[in-house]
Amino acid sequence: MKVSAPDGVKVYNVSSGRSLPAWLSEKKKRSLRKDEEYRRQVELVQDLEFPAACHRIKATPDGQYLFATGIHAPRLRVYELSQLSMKFERHFDAEIVDFQILSDDYSKAAFLCQDRSIHFHAKFGQYYSTRVPSFGRDLAYAPFSADLLVVGSAPEVYRLNLAEGRFLSPLPAKSPGINACGISSVHGLFGCAGDDGVLECFDLRKRTSIGTLNAAAAAGAADAELTAVRFDDTGLHCAVGTSNGLVALYDLRSSRPLLVKDHMYGDKITDIKFHAAHGSGGNAGRKIVSSDSHIVKIWDQQSGVNFTNIEPAEGSINDVCLWKDSGLAMLACDAPKIQAYFVPSLGPAPKWCSFLEGLTEELEETAAPAVYDDYRFVTKAEVDRLGLNHLIGTSLMRAYMHGYFVDNRLWHKARALAEPFAYDTYRQQRVQQKMEQERKSHIGIVKKLPKVNKKMAAQAMLQQAADEAAPAETSNKKRKVLPSVLEDDRFKAMFEDPSFAVDEAAEEYKFHHPNAGTQRQSKQLLAEHFQGLEDEEEEDEEDGQPDGEEEGQGGGASEDELRDEEAVGDDDDQNGTDQHNQKGKKRKASSQSQPRMYVAKDESAAAAFNQGRSLQGLQEVPLGQRAPASSIPGTVVTARRGGQRELTFVPGRDRGSRGRGVDRGRGDRGRGDRGRGDSSRGRGDRGRGRGNPRSGKGGLVGFENEPIRYSGGHGGGRGGGDRGRGGGGSRGRGRGGGRSSGGRSRGRGRGRGR
Repeated sequence: MKVSAPDGVKVYNVSSGRSLPAWLSEKKKRSLRKDEEYRRQVELVQDLEFPAACHRIKATPDGQYLFATGIHAPRLRVYELSQLSMKFERHFDAEIVDFQILSDDYSKAAFLCQDRSIHFHAKFGQYYSTRVPSFGRDLAYAPFSADLLVVGSAPEVYRLNLAEGRFLSPLPAKSPGINACGISSVHGLFGCAGDDGVLECFDLRKRTSIGTLNAAAAAGAADAELTAVRFDDTGLHCAVGTSNGLVALYDLRSSRPLLVKDHMYGDKITDIKFHAAHGSGGNAGRKIVSSDSHIVKIWDQQSGVNFTNIEPAEGSINDVCLWKDSGLAMLACDAPKIQAYFVPSLGPAPKWCSFLEGLTEELEETAAPAVYDDYRFVTKAEVDRLGLNHLIGTSLMRAYMHGYFVDNRLWHKARALAEPFAYDTYRQQRVQQKMEQERKSHIGIVKKLPKVNKKMAAQAMLQQAADEAAPAETSNKKRKVLPSVLEDDRFKAMFEDPSFAVDEAAEEYKFHHPNAGTQRQSKQLLAEHFQGLEDEEEEDEEDGQPDGEEEGQGGGASEDELRDEEAVGDDDDQNGTDQHNQKGKKRKASSQSQPRMYVAKDESAAAAFNQGRSLQGLQEVPLGQRAPASSIPGTVVTARRGGQRELTFVPGRDRGSRGRGVDRGRGDRGRGDRGRGDSSRGRGDRGRGRGNPRSGKGGLVGFENEPIRYSGGHGGGRGGGDRGRGGGGSRGRGRGGGRSSGGRSRGRGRGRGR
């Protein structure tokens, strides 16, 4: 007996377990006593099954007999519940659509068949049979007038009076067809559920209807049919079911539904019943039991809150039978076995099966195995890989969500045939895992990311580092830091087994992370079109003093002053480098903790960022090809990457000679003086020097009687002399330097011109 707890209410499946064949030997039955599943199996009533399926099931008013009809062949089985066994079985020529028990016990019953015939049975067997003009769909019996009412595909209600033994004039209905009918046991009101969604009520003492209501439209399903109708024991409420899975509860004094319950399956409602919980008075504790082909829902009549659900293990639901003031329910399904369920919170067990109370108490004390212990869930792709496609649709593979449940034994056999070398692969993986565990036991200096799900592991490491670096709370209690998922054994396989790798290109990942690709593209566009303000500030700080200070000190310094400053620069070089590194670390730490500011490189970059497009392909086009395009109207000229100007150099021959000098000194900036020459004709030479790796690149260009301007860049160690105009024997002197990350550089250069 298996247990489930939907909505926190325990539901015991009394009929669970495999049935034993009648021809099984006694020796084999004795050997099954050691089987745990067989020991937990409960056979509530002997032979409570049909060869193919069960269609209708009802209990007699005295609660001592159970009627059940099914196929194949069409038959009736009556069970005597006091003996927990079948009393008799009778066969029919056509399938039974519905039946009514006419007495308190099994002695009188009427059966409506698919061939438009009505059969009356007594204790000894069939008593009489007759036919109705149209195909019947439902049957009802009015005991106070002894009228048997038949509804069907015709817009009429056929009446057969059993006291007089003849048909009465039919009752005309407004609906083109009637799917179901019901009669109140309190005031005798007869209701018909039409296939146009109209609920029509009759008083059997009159030949016309006393009221109609479009119940489907009032419940929110204007185009749906009514498939079920039921009156409660108080005579004030009526419940109807629609073809799209809605159940509406009406007060007979109002045209608006009190409650509307949706089964969420979109299938027609097959049956509705009112059930009073044991010991409940009035409407408090009263439940409504509604069923479709998939599920049986038990919900509160006052609030509509779901109490519990019953889902059969196999077959679609055809009918539901409930015992009054009890928690036992039986389901007639499209399966050989009649399903029996016991809900202790709904009511006690009936007297004829009171032993269920003791069984449920024992099950609560002992741990029961899970429902799916013997099954394995496989996806559609795994079914194709194992070659089990031919079993889809059979009882060996039960469809569930996006895959199937397969017996473990069948799965192991299919896997052994499909993957004969699976054990060798498994053994190699185990050996590899053992070797990796031994490597991890050694002392490691650097914490490396795992091979599987590196991105997820990096995020977990950053989160753990942030938690550890966060300040502790002001209270005396120490703040408890939760362990990382990388150190938790429950998630260990997620970073080791490649089968757990997250595929970011899969459709499921994109569905759950719709902004993953957009964020990556935004970062690329931001790096291409924008520049951080912190980067520009770092460059300015590396440049040293402003340009005004350079020009004020340039050219006027003597050679002796430069030598003195050169010596000072050698002493301060190491200290300046250390201070620069410390400032860089502080600046990096502050930039990570504070928001960063960005500025667009130019207007075209800002426009491209707003449009969400990249200019890398267009910026590679040379200016010579883009310039003619600018004259064409409507053509957009895109700036090249790295600037908006382009220079072309034509190699030529110099008229003067070049001299070389030696650059001594270190530092950021260089100075030079004017060149001097003897004559006004001819061109002087340019001095060039080399510095050590710490000095920067730089050059000085000067003309006679003109101020000297420097040009230089970062890195290297070049210093340039000055140029002067003069005659053949003129002589130019210059001092120059370059910029570097250290102190200040001095360079000397000498040159002769002809």
